[in-house]
Parts: sequence; structure tokens; C-alpha cells
Amino acid sequence: MIADLHRVLNSYWQQFLYISPKLLIAFIVFVLAIIVANRLSALIGGKLQAQSHDPLMAEFLTRFSKWALILAGIVLAMEVIGLTAMVGGLLAGAGLSAFIVGFALKDIAENFLAGVVLAFNRPFRIHDTVQIKDLVGKVEDLSLRTTLIKTFDGKHIFLPNAMVLREPLTNYTRDGYIRQDFVVSVELGDDPNSDRVEELLLSYVQANKEVQAKDPHTAYVIVEKSTPSSADIRVYFWTYSEDYRRGTLVLKSDLLKGVKDMLVREGYPAPVSVQ
Repeated sequence: MIADLHRVLNSYWQQFLYISPKLLIAFIVFVLAIIVANRLSALIGGKLQAQSHDPLMAEFLTRFSKWALILAGIVLAMEVIGLTAMVGGLLAGAGLSAFIVGFALKDIAENFLAGVVLAFNRPFRIHDTVQIKDLVGKVEDLSLRTTLIKTFDGKHIFLPNAMVLREPLTNYTRDGYIRQDFVVSVELGDDPNSDRVEELLLSYVQANKEVQAKDPHTAYVIVEKSTPSSADIRVYFWTYSEDYRRGTLVLKSDLLKGVKDMLVREGYPAPVSVQ
């Protein structure tokens, strides 16, 4: 029994001595692949960042090139050891295992392909404000598998690329301008004509420096509902959407409060409803 154990151990040792040079070469090939991948991806990224106006595309292609080179290094290292044919034979001979592996990698492959489509289709740029389902926030990053969204309350949400590609996506900042509106309900008092109120509202909104006044992005008002003593007037205005939180949410809040105070100062009876 001891002799058999010695013979088995000696056989394994001989096999190790036989394959050790290949293992060493494969290790060197793998390390060189990592070094080359890091250097080339950094070089490619620098070139793309300098020449491209889209940092999202440049960053995605940099990461893609890095992992593609590393994968090529792994395949080459396996070729040196002689594992490529063995791995292929195992996968071909184990249909159930191949199915399980394929099913497990399905989501990874789907998200990777979705990331490629998003990078080239470019429905958003870095720092664009987007809405996906009920989630609203700024795009911070697009990786090979996920899209990083930072919400206005500081949360970082990692969304699978396949979900981002599949779901309807609203980009609030792509055009650079966005239109907002609010409704003012006011009692007209002794003057049933709403023209003066409309002029006051339009003048007040246009006087705000953050409200756009150049065609076609101009403010305007319409009467939605009118009674002998009151009127509901909707005010539309355009503003820059680059900073969505300030350009829409904060600005709209300021206008809502200012309009109400302005109408009260002009003699219209309180309460003035603005929403």
C-alpha cells in the first residue's frame, strides 16, 4: 500500500514537473496581459477623452478595451497550458452543466450587450437628469453591467443596463431647456376681466432672470377656467435644464411664492391659490 501511494505521488510529481514550465509561461503571459491591458486602455482612454465630446462613450470604450485585452490574455494563457481543448470538451460533454453555466451568465451577457447599446445609442450623458420608472436622478456612470444614478436625496442606485434599455427613459436635460407650468386661482373682485391678472402674471414671470424669454422658449399664460368672479390661469415658462433641481424645482417654488405675494400686493383678495 505504501509502495502504491509512493508510486501515485511520484506520478503526480512527474506531471507537475512536466507542466510547471507551461504554468510559469502562462502566468507570465497573464501578468503581461494585465499590464498591457492597463497601459493600452489608459492610452485609448486618454485619446478618447481628448477628442470626444462624450465622456460617457470614452469611459465605456476604455473599460471595454481593458477587459477585452485581459480576456484575450486569459485565453492565450490557457492555450499555453493546453486547457482550451479540455474546457471545450468538458462543456460539450456536460450538457446540463453547460446549460446551468449559460443560464447563470445570461443576465451578465444581457446587461453587457445593453451597456454597449446604451454607450453607442447615447440616450443620456454624464450628469443628465433622467427618470426611469419612478426613479429620478443624475447619471453618474455607465459600466459594463450597470448604470449608476444618483438621486436628489443622495442615494446611489445601480440599475442593470438591460433594465435601463428596456424601460421608458425620460431625459430632462438633453435639450438644455425644459418647460414648467403652474395654475393660479384668483378672485377678480370688482373687475371681472382677467386681462390685467394675465399681464401681471406674465410680467412677473418674465422678469425672473432664470426664465427664458427668447423664441421659441417664451413664457405665456392661458385661462383654463373662468367664472363671473374668479379665474384659473395656467402659466407656462421655460428655463435651463442643465441643473434640473435648481432650474425647475427650486425656480418653480420661488415663482409660486412670489406670484401669490405679488397678486396680494396688487389688491387681489386673499387667499390666492397657486399650484
